[in-house]
This record gives sequence, C-alpha cells and structure tokens, in this order.
Amino acid sequence: MTHGLNRITCTHAGALPRSEELTGMVYAHAGGAPIDEADMKARIAEETRSVVARQLQCGVDCVNDGEMAKSNFTAYAGQRLAGFELRPDDQRPPGYPLSIIARDKQRYAKYFEKTGGWVVQVAPNNVVVEDLKYVGQAAIAEDIANFKAALEGLEPQQSYLPSVTPGSIEHWLANEHYSSTEDFVFAIAEAMGGEYEAIAGAGFLLQVDDPDLPDGWQMHPGMSVTEYRKYAEMRVEALNHGLRNIPAESIRLHVCWGSNHGPHQSDIGMQHIIDLIFKVKAGSYSFEASNPMHEHEWKVFEDVKPPEGTYIVPGVVGHCTDFIEHPELIAERLCRYANLVGRDNVMAGTDCGLGPRVGEAEIAWAKLEAMTEGARIATKQLWR
Repeated sequence: MTHGLNRITCTHAGALPRSEELTGMVYAHAGGAPIDEADMKARIAEETRSVVARQLQCGVDCVNDGEMAKSNFTAYAGQRLAGFELRPDDQRPPGYPLSIIARDKQRYAKYFEKTGGWVVQVAPNNVVVEDLKYVGQAAIAEDIANFKAALEGLEPQQSYLPSVTPGSIEHWLANEHYSSTEDFVFAIAEAMGGEYEAIAGAGFLLQVDDPDLPDGWQMHPGMSVTEYRKYAEMRVEALNHGLRNIPAESIRLHVCWGSNHGPHQSDIGMQHIIDLIFKVKAGSYSFEASNPMHEHEWKVFEDVKPPEGTYIVPGVVGHCTDFIEHPELIAERLCRYANLVGRDNVMAGTDCGLGPRVGEAEIAWAKLEAMTEGARIATKQLWR
C-alpha cells in the first residue's frame, strides 16, 4: 500500500488502549474466572468500534482492532489450540522457565531484583500430549465480525489483524508428544495456519507477530550467533509452512526484541538476523527502530535491501519511554530509511503495541498523532 500514493503512510504494531474494565474482564476470562461473557463481548464490540475510529482520527492509514479481545500477546493462542494439558508447578518440565532477560540478567541482576524484571514463563505448566489442533474457529470469526462491524462506513487505506507465530507460541508449551523439536514447531505452524488463512480470507492484511525471532537470543544465553541463527532459521521455515496458502502481499511480519522495559544491552543485533527476517514470506516487514538500543540499525540498510516488491515498516515512535517523539525527529527517521531503500518502500510504524506499554492511554494516542505529523513532514521533504 505504499506504492503510488506519493506519501509516507502510517500504521502501528498492534495493541492499543482499552478500558480497565474490559482489560479486567479479558484477563479474568483467560484465567478461567467466572464473568458475564455477554457483557464482555458487548464491551469488546463497542471498544473495537471506538479504537478503529480513534486510529483514523489520528491519521493512521492501516488500522487494526486494537487487540481488544486478547489477554496478552501470546497467551490468547492457548484458548485457540488443543492437544496440551495443564500440570501443577511441581510437575513442570526440567529446564524451565526461560526468560527473555536471561543475558541481561547475568550482568544486571540487581536491577531486575529491584524492578521485578520480566520473565517469560516458557512451558511452565502446559505440556503437549497429543496432536495439536486449532479450535479457535469461533473466536477468530468473532474477531473478524467485530472488526468488520467497526469498519462499517469508514474508509482506511488498509486494515489488518494480528496473529502470533509458531516460535512465540512454543515459548509456553513443552513437548512430550512429537518426536523432535522440528516436528513440534511445524505442528504449531500447521495448527495456526487455520487462523492465518481465516484473517487473510476475510480480506484483511495478516500481521504475524514474531518476537521470538530476535528475543529467543536472550532466552538461550549459551548459544553462539551461529547456533542461534540455526535455531531461528528452522522457526522461520515453520512459519512459512503455516503461511504457505496465503499470498505474500497479504502478509506483514512484525519482529521486536521482547518489548520489555530494561537494559536490552544483550539484544542480538539486526545485522545478524536481517537475512532471516527477509526469508519470511511477507510483503512488508515491521521492526523496532526508535529505541536507544536499535535506532542506529538503520545503517544495516546501507548494505541490505528488502526483497523485490516488498516494503519496510520501521518503528519511528516507541513504547520504551513516555516521551512523545517530536514530529521533526520522526520525519528524520523516516527520511533515513527512504533515502536508503526508496521513498515508496517505507511506511511509518511503531516499535511495538503501545496500549499496554506506555503510562497512560492519551500518551499512546499522542504518539500516533506525532507519527502521522512526522510522516507529513517527511513526505514534503521526499516528494518536493
């Protein structure tokens, strides 16, 4: 959607602000607590309509449903897959949990003790004991219906729905059924392919969210770069298996380094994985590009170009701070990329979903407003 419009267009990476009431309901439901499901569904539909309209008011071109119905980035998938069982903590598989701060924690243990840190519980209780199956048909159909209803009478340039990748789902599942890790990850991809195809089949852009591609590096601190690339490449192949029936132009890949607030000093550099990112079957690639650890990586594109016919979506506003980026800075960031890969091959985006990661809802919306103003400034500079 970047070609032929003669301007820098804007999108974002996913989760947007929702009410505390709805958040409480969604998390309670995900945890199995009794709630008024009819009330929750009505609130989801209402807040989806509101969040779509607000994106357009901010000037966003490619909008989504704000992920109003999801408990968090990956856990929602647990409600859409079958074939695993929940076990008590004392029966947790050996070697778990792993953490997306594992490398940083080796140096900054006191920091994480003080702040509580972020620990992703990888397969703490959920163990695959039979063939994995997708059972989320009703849930994804409801997501699609809510989004279509919210879009009635509105005319965004494009609309998308996100879904999570096999490598990220693998984080909270242990395997006691498949004969190899590769068979296990490919089975997740096969199951999730049903959700991917439902989104694309409904006419929406499918965004596949893959934090695992960069942040698995932190989770496996004993790996060398060479070993990690082999780890990541297999998971890219599995993702492509799940996407095999969808045209590349209907897919956007989003990667991030875990989105947690912390040092991030041990993140793997973009230069080590950019070729793996571009191996994913997609028409566009969204990635973190505005935070203090990764902003400099625009230089990677001096030597590496996106695959023919694709475009990039660098995050030009971020979730790592509640500072609201100045539009002139945003324009500067966009022009850096445009001057390297071509102005028609760049779309403005965010580092990650802003809703749950900044201090207050209005800050998230202000960041989107700043992004669209920055895109207007960059457009004037690039098309003058």
